[in-house]
Amino acid sequence: MSFSDDEIERYARHLVLAEIGGPGQQRLKAARVAILGMGGVGAPAALYLAAAGVGGLRLIDDDRVALSNLQRQIAFSEDDLGRLKVEAGQARLTALNAHVEIEAAPERLTPDNAGWLLEGCDLVLDGTDDFATRFAANAACVAAGVPLVSGALGRWSGQVGVFRGRPCYRCLVAEAPPDAETCARVGVVGAVAGVVGSMAALEAVKLITGAGEPLEGRLLLYDGLAGTARTVRLAADPACPVCAA
Repeated sequence: MSFSDDEIERYARHLVLAEIGGPGQQRLKAARVAILGMGGVGAPAALYLAAAGVGGLRLIDDDRVALSNLQRQIAFSEDDLGRLKVEAGQARLTALNAHVEIEAAPERLTPDNAGWLLEGCDLVLDGTDDFATRFAANAACVAAGVPLVSGALGRWSGQVGVFRGRPCYRCLVAEAPPDAETCARVGVVGAVAGVVGSMAALEAVKLITGAGEPLEGRLLLYDGLAGTARTVRLAADPACPVCAA
């Protein structure tokens, strides 16, 4: 897979990295990534993956841009208010890097449509904020053998994990918490979304290029108030309804 002169200049800082170089950049160009949720996590992640030269991004979200989104969802502007997030995101990402193929899927992922929505993707980055969608994405990724990068945030903190095979996301969260908090109810600092989205994008780049040690079997926990981060090991649940079946 060759690069144009424009691409060589654009990706110059990747090409000189020992861990990426030409072969890694070719893998990025050949990759197809699904961004599930163009919100606080998905918007910055999509920007960085488009800038990195991922060959194709499929944006999956049925929501529209609201004024309250602009505090943290940096792919959008006031001119996008009322537009479908995937359509506004498609325009923004194409303007950032015309070499990347951007697909807009204005859908909410469910167990019924997950298979075809994620078809042909090499990796799924989940930045959604509801457990039903996270569970559906996890089940589809396990069934297809596709890596899942999961990012979540709330208030001043966030977490990022990589799931490929066992343990899966359902080993971490067996059932949806009955009192699950939402950003709309408890709030979130906008910059935390950028931190988590960037971390999720970084994990995706590592998985695609083979660089470093992805967060497989680990969960990175970030505390913005304390300015600290730590990782914890995840264990496979022998009774997991998804990956133990």
